[in-house]
Amino acid sequence: MILEGYSEYRHEFRQITAGAQVRFETADWKGIQVAAIERIELYKRVIGQMVTKITPLVAAMPPDSWSEIKRHYESLIKSRPDFGLAETVFNTVYRKLFPDQLLSDESLFVRESLVDIPHFDADLVQTFGPESQLKVLVEEMLSAYEFDSPWLNLPMDIRSIVSAMLESIPLLRQSVAIEFSMLKHVFYRNKGAYLIGRMKADGHIFPIAIPIQNRGDGLFIDTVLWNERDLSRIFSFTRAYFMVDVIYPNEMVEFLLDLLPNKKAWELYMSLGFYKHGKTVFYRSFLDHLDDSSDQFVIAEGIKGMVMAVFASPSYQVVFKIIKDKFSPTKRLTQGQVRDAYYLVKTHDRVGRMADTQEFSNMTFPRQRFSEALIAELERVVPSAITLTDDLVIVRHLYTERMMTPLNLYLRDKRGYELRRVIDDYGSAIKQLAAANIFPGDMLLKNFGVTRHGRVVFYDYDEICYLTEINFRKIPPSQNPEDSMSAEPWYDVRPNDVFPEEFENFLFNSGPMKDIFTELHGDLFTAEFWQGLQTNINEQQLLDVFPYPARRRFHNHTIFA
Repeated sequence: MILEGYSEYRHEFRQITAGAQVRFETADWKGIQVAAIERIELYKRVIGQMVTKITPLVAAMPPDSWSEIKRHYESLIKSRPDFGLAETVFNTVYRKLFPDQLLSDESLFVRESLVDIPHFDADLVQTFGPESQLKVLVEEMLSAYEFDSPWLNLPMDIRSIVSAMLESIPLLRQSVAIEFSMLKHVFYRNKGAYLIGRMKADGHIFPIAIPIQNRGDGLFIDTVLWNERDLSRIFSFTRAYFMVDVIYPNEMVEFLLDLLPNKKAWELYMSLGFYKHGKTVFYRSFLDHLDDSSDQFVIAEGIKGMVMAVFASPSYQVVFKIIKDKFSPTKRLTQGQVRDAYYLVKTHDRVGRMADTQEFSNMTFPRQRFSEALIAELERVVPSAITLTDDLVIVRHLYTERMMTPLNLYLRDKRGYELRRVIDDYGSAIKQLAAANIFPGDMLLKNFGVTRHGRVVFYDYDEICYLTEINFRKIPPSQNPEDSMSAEPWYDVRPNDVFPEEFENFLFNSGPMKDIFTELHGDLFTAEFWQGLQTNINEQQLLDVFPYPARRRFHNHTIFA
């Protein structure tokens, strides 16, 4: 029954994914957003249906019966190319049926996958070359991908690709054999399509990504990318999941890991839309890390949050976030509202400016790895969320998130160009979130982080909401001079009212950072700016946000920098 339910899920998942090409070709941007949410919510729906059917059958069964069930299930899935995803569904069903049971390889696929992991002759790539003429090779490669939408000027795009690569890769100016190995399936996300693969030239290997855009009346190549840093940004944890029909998930991830050796396998599974299996692979890698390290978990650096308790291991680039039992009086929220905010981020277009998270229940840690200060902090602020034994710390509910440097800490020693660049990116992050219909709520520096690539990302979601839910207002003029000296506003303030004029003094004290921000993004201090974005959103004008610098684009389109 579990396998039948999984097969149904996989079929529907692939159907939604398969529609990505038509949505791209017809510029159905709203449909793209709907499909992205539908595909994420599909997992929860199918699992719920499975659990409802199975619950009466297992009500009288002891949990240890699942060791036999697991062995039989393993025999059923071992020849499937998507066996790993099937394992994760099995684990999820078990966890829903027995939420208080600790994880064990006796009943679940926890530490290990199948005993004998199958390997398939996956026909993932198509090869072009070897050929010494780059232009001929690029023409051949692009002609292999068919779209039911015309190219606006493909010869010009080919010239742009060749010119950019020859200018930046001196090796290609010599007479060398060049070969492209490109994944057959196109990667779709938001308003773009991506051709992904690698180029070999004289023994050197370059990862390759070719983004394609649809202007509405035809297609054009937006740029060409050929280094790991660029591709890493495309597959970032701050962006929506790709729509790409993956028949062999394990082999696809192995191919992508060759292109992106600094990425983790679990990150790539999530990028491909398999976020639940990404969670499984993350947990396995986390257990391996515990075995291979000895440092202690400590309270995460930065200003302590009013809603979340956050801890981390210095040797592991992930933070763990637990919702506090009680919030600061200024936070008029419930734990349920916080969970809803994190789910909103999971299902929304993160436009490169919000970190993806994974949600865990009853996650166990070795107690000896927790510092005494951290134990004391958890007992003080999240006592209902943890259980302490002699050997374990059991956390009933938490989120994991990639570690970033808090923006307020990152800026402490920055001067000159770097200070200006990061402040500019901070303002751009707020604008891009807003244009994607996200109002961060609390926009203080401490609620943003800086990735290893220097990009500013929002990661504190407790006050997040849709921009269209906010009523942006100008502060009305006072009737008396004394009004401006009062601690209380002289005007009425209704729920969801926000006054952007207050941001200027709220976000910064006086100094260089405030001056730079005001110069570059002073429009954020006006109600008109925010109201204009709301109009665009209500008219379904979707923002173009690209996972590469604007200067890399071949065409001069107006976007948020």
